Amino acid sequence: MRTKSVEQSIQDTEEPEHALTRSLSALDLTVFGVGVIIGTGIFVLTGSVAKEQAGPATALAFVAAGIVCALAALCYAEFASTVPVAGSAYTFSYASLGELPAWIIGWDLVLEFALGTAVVAVGWSGYMRSLMDNAGWHLPAALSGPEAAHGFGFDLLAFLLVLALTVILVVGMKLSARVTSVVVAVKVTVVLLVIIAGAFFIKPGNYDPFIPEPKGTVEGSGLTAPMIQLMFGYEPTTFGVQGIFAAAAVVFFAFIGFDIVATAAEETRNPQRDMPRGILGSLLICTLLYVAVSIVVTGMRKYTELSIDAPLADAFKETGHPFYAGLISFGAAVGLTTVCMILLLGQSRVFFAMSRDGLLPRVFSKVHPRFATPYRSTVLLGVIIAIVAGFTSISELAALVNIGTLFAFVVVALGVIILRRTRPDLPRAFRTPWVPVLPLVSVAASLWLMLNLPAETWLRFGVWMAIGFVVYFLYGRRHSRMNLPAGR
Repeated sequence: MRTKSVEQSIQDTEEPEHALTRSLSALDLTVFGVGVIIGTGIFVLTGSVAKEQAGPATALAFVAAGIVCALAALCYAEFASTVPVAGSAYTFSYASLGELPAWIIGWDLVLEFALGTAVVAVGWSGYMRSLMDNAGWHLPAALSGPEAAHGFGFDLLAFLLVLALTVILVVGMKLSARVTSVVVAVKVTVVLLVIIAGAFFIKPGNYDPFIPEPKGTVEGSGLTAPMIQLMFGYEPTTFGVQGIFAAAAVVFFAFIGFDIVATAAEETRNPQRDMPRGILGSLLICTLLYVAVSIVVTGMRKYTELSIDAPLADAFKETGHPFYAGLISFGAAVGLTTVCMILLLGQSRVFFAMSRDGLLPRVFSKVHPRFATPYRSTVLLGVIIAIVAGFTSISELAALVNIGTLFAFVVVALGVIILRRTRPDLPRAFRTPWVPVLPLVSVAASLWLMLNLPAETWLRFGVWMAIGFVVYFLYGRRHSRMNLPAGR
């Protein structure tokens, strides 16, 4: 449970061989946040959630999920401005809770970001093959992934995408920021066009009822879907107020990513000022876009008639506007590029921070002599993820749910309270308001969403934790730099 002082964390960033270049502005951070948050979630999740859980009140589910994220974001903003060091929740935990909790968080984030990158790459490949087919270009089945090949196959496009993004990240953060800015501009333009065009096809009758009657569960019972399934042996179809909260636990997936902004704290020119702006700004922009999209899509078509696979695109097809459907597919494909790159960025920075602390082999914390990026960890993880994405189908890559991120939210919120008590002397450029009340509300909200997740997710999380404990006690604990004199 030994902690690493904030001063020691900042001092470690000044070692020439292990120092990252500060080149990012508040605008760069906001663009990164929007780039990773807006993915297929905005184009896909809306339909399934509206049809099965919340109806037109899906907009309220996005608001609820956005509030939970905002509570956590305020805690992240204080930490990121006080401890401007790579590693996000891992570094924050090390400074407040101790080495073992920090390791568990770091271990969870590296795995989640890495496998998430592979999932997104495979999804991007599917969109690209669809666009290529429309243009009359066809890849052989053997190079289109295991699902297309109906057995053994290699997803060439997913493999090449991850390798190309790895090269961009190695060459430098400023290049990464420029690429992201261009792609995010295209993606947000597509989303805004969809919102504006869709607004002309809204039928007010589709909003009636705004909150459909509850089905399969007792309204106001306070029981979450997994509880009902465990107690009564069936999975409820939730509408009503309970359905809004169940939907919020699902659409929360679409918000995952704003915390990745915090992993770039060490590469920000003025982290004390720009980190809070980047984290809170990207979250606010995405929440507004999500709410607008959900209002438009449930207004264009009755929630019971929405498709689950491509609700927005199909809604435009039904209104006789296939051009917008193609535009949405293009926006989704473009959008996944930045999601993939920033997930890759996030996990390489967490891996780098853990390596610099000695909890993983120190060789991976060396930065490139010219580009000043953690090239060894980036290349290692990029190649592994490219291979995983090439040989694995989406059905086998279990879509990562948000229990790890919610767990990180809980740890960061508790860390703010603890660090306020143990180090009240630290300069805090941004202060989370109403401590300890707001962080405790953030903990409660995150735990509530965790309770709405399936039992299998909890089981997987337990397995990850167990493996992490083994690796830490076999390697990390003995090699930690905290074992050396004065933490060196």
